[in-house]
Amino acid sequence: MTEQTDIQRTRLYFTGDCDGFSELKESLAQHPALEVIGSSEHVAQASGVLAGGHLECILHATRSERFPAAEVAAIREQTRAPIVIVASGAASEILEDALEADVSDVLLLPQLVENVLFVVKKASHAKRALPTVTRAKLGRVITVFSPKGGTGKTVTASNLGAALAKQGKNTLLLDLDLQFGDAAIVMGIEPEKTVYDLVVAPGELDHEKLAGYITKHPCGLDVLPAPLRPEDAELVTESKITRLLEVARETYDVIVVDTSPFFHGPMLATLDRTDELLVICGLDVPTLKNVRLALQTLELLAFPTSRIRFVLNRANTKVGLSKREVETALKVSIDTEVPSDRTVPISVNQGNPAVLASPNSDFSRAMTALAQTLIKEPAKKSTAKSTQRRRLSMARS
Repeated sequence: MTEQTDIQRTRLYFTGDCDGFSELKESLAQHPALEVIGSSEHVAQASGVLAGGHLECILHATRSERFPAAEVAAIREQTRAPIVIVASGAASEILEDALEADVSDVLLLPQLVENVLFVVKKASHAKRALPTVTRAKLGRVITVFSPKGGTGKTVTASNLGAALAKQGKNTLLLDLDLQFGDAAIVMGIEPEKTVYDLVVAPGELDHEKLAGYITKHPCGLDVLPAPLRPEDAELVTESKITRLLEVARETYDVIVVDTSPFFHGPMLATLDRTDELLVICGLDVPTLKNVRLALQTLELLAFPTSRIRFVLNRANTKVGLSKREVETALKVSIDTEVPSDRTVPISVNQGNPAVLASPNSDFSRAMTALAQTLIKEPAKKSTAKSTQRRRLSMARS
């Protein structure tokens, strides 16, 4: 008896249901090598327990003859603990699909309790033995934002990403203009996978999985494009973006995020992890009006003004407004001026960023200088409130 109490017990949780699963649960609950934390037939009902981080194995049962991809994905949103699929009857398709999914093993009932115990122990031990990737310093998130279309936001983000890659920084260009993102077009790539494919794929999102969904540009820049269809944007949720950015920051030196003009969930998740927010301004009254409204929203969201950098695009265009008038209207100082340059529309149409196609152009020099400034400056300490607190602040206002 004394020997049994000294054994390290594996913390186990049950989800789902199938024929014979109830009997298996009862048997495992009595085994001295296991500590059964609880069970739930539906994954959604177990989110609180699964997210606790204390579980060492999940035994998920399914009555389907196919691999339960949606259920595994739902579990993976809450925990990184190993998953063992339990099924009854014919389940050949489950076995085949499980080879490509993020599950530790598949058990077909009936099984001896000792066989199940061996699989559970093996899965939990393998997870503990996995090496962890550590970085002395997390990568910086540079978010490019404009509250109005047509200001050059995507061109800025794409060329900035390419410029950073040219300067030797391990850089990811993440297109979070989820409905109508054009970063892939500007970069001249035809991606096979997008951010949508990444977040809906079964299994835990980690460094290896992220690497399987990016598209590499010849300049060295990694690109994760926006969904190909606008309706797919709904499945790229705030929680998925949060996890994506966490993994990306552990993998890359810099993450350049191209955004939509809206303050929706994914944008709020991005702001929570943004080290530098580049607000693109233009020399036209509608853009200035929208930028001023956006700044008011950022203030309500408690986003630190010290992490906002204002970029005046097409700064040399003679359209009846000057830089000084823009600064007066917005009550800010312009940090970076980017000149209008005919090489830009040509490079967009050719699918080759100007900093690569015409590195000596005025536009490219400005982008290169901006990139150098961003990587030389130390990351500003984040003092922003969490997304939840921000929303509460907005609601009270």
